[in-house]
Amino acid sequence: MMLGEVDRSRLNGHFLVRVLQAEERQAAHYQARRYATMAEIAHCPPGSETSLPDRVGWDEFDDEFAPAEIATALRLTRRGGDIELGVAIDLWERLPRVGEALNSGLIDVRRAKKMINATCHLTEDDARHVVDKVVDGAGELTTGQLQTRLRNVVLTDHADTEKEHYQYGLEQRSVEAYQNPDGTANLVASSLPGDRVAAMMRRLTELAKTAQTPDDGRGIDQRRADVLTDLLLGDGNLPSTNNRGVVDLRVDLETLAGLNEAPGEIPGWGAVLSDIARQIALDNHDGEWRYTVTHPDSGAVLADGTTRRRPTARQERWVQARRPRCAFPGCRMPARDSDLDHTRSRTDGGHTVVENLEPLCRHHHRLKHETPWQLRRVDDTYVWTSPLGHTYTTNGQSP
Repeated sequence: MMLGEVDRSRLNGHFLVRVLQAEERQAAHYQARRYATMAEIAHCPPGSETSLPDRVGWDEFDDEFAPAEIATALRLTRRGGDIELGVAIDLWERLPRVGEALNSGLIDVRRAKKMINATCHLTEDDARHVVDKVVDGAGELTTGQLQTRLRNVVLTDHADTEKEHYQYGLEQRSVEAYQNPDGTANLVASSLPGDRVAAMMRRLTELAKTAQTPDDGRGIDQRRADVLTDLLLGDGNLPSTNNRGVVDLRVDLETLAGLNEAPGEIPGWGAVLSDIARQIALDNHDGEWRYTVTHPDSGAVLADGTTRRRPTARQERWVQARRPRCAFPGCRMPARDSDLDHTRSRTDGGHTVVENLEPLCRHHHRLKHETPWQLRRVDDTYVWTSPLGHTYTTNGQSP
């Protein structure tokens, strides 16, 4: 039976999910063919419907005006035509493995564009090297996870190029203000150092939480916006906190010692250059440090247990070090901002030991306990079963 002939009304929820996945693969295939056609059109010399199927090489390729044919045929703006043809050339000429993966339905166009954008500043050979390392498993990752994995590969294998790219980005830093149609306005700071933005965001969040009163009807985003306004204008009575903006940093000891150039990571934000990781550590040399000794191959953390229901601060740090993100597939909420849940509940005999604790963001914590979703642990793998009978696995460490 052809996919287009499927009668959805005769299928249960389990098989409708299968249909959805098949339709996604088919849509990816058609998108790939669409971009392949664009790339072919761009290499066609002027002619008419009676012309031979000739093509021109790159030496005759008109990159300024070639998009016009695409834009007019699809009723796109000039900018839209430029973007679409650029994607087509990237997929089928610069990064053909990405085009092939899209054509096979292994990835969708969103993931394809993530790979294009993450490598656009690299040479063609370097870009293909990065793609070769991530494309096979890209379809199993969310776009956020894929972006993090791409960033890790770029930072690890092409650190010198990335340092230059980072410095160029810093030179473009700016602050802009513009109005919205409803009369409100936006204040946007762009191209700032990532570690400083992470620290500023955590500082805003801490102040916003402290500023909440029992009858406060504002959400956390609204309170953060109000705190930022008060900070810049010097208005209001902001609560005092003992901490300046804090940044969580995960980094190898070898990187801190300058023995390798492996990137560090700011949970919730992504990978950072080794130079930046070392600078963050240097800036906080007199602060409190928490360290975890892990197995060099498996990354396993030594366990500690307690009979208390609530984990100790030490256990929390160990779980956060071993499982830096929410344990639900695809969720990237940092463990520090998540709840610690017992994999096997205490009512079923579960103990408060690091092996029986996993970080779950508040949404997925509630999903586990308030819906038919089921979670079980197999060694270091979390196995989730959906209400419609599908299973999904994660190790809680994927980017």
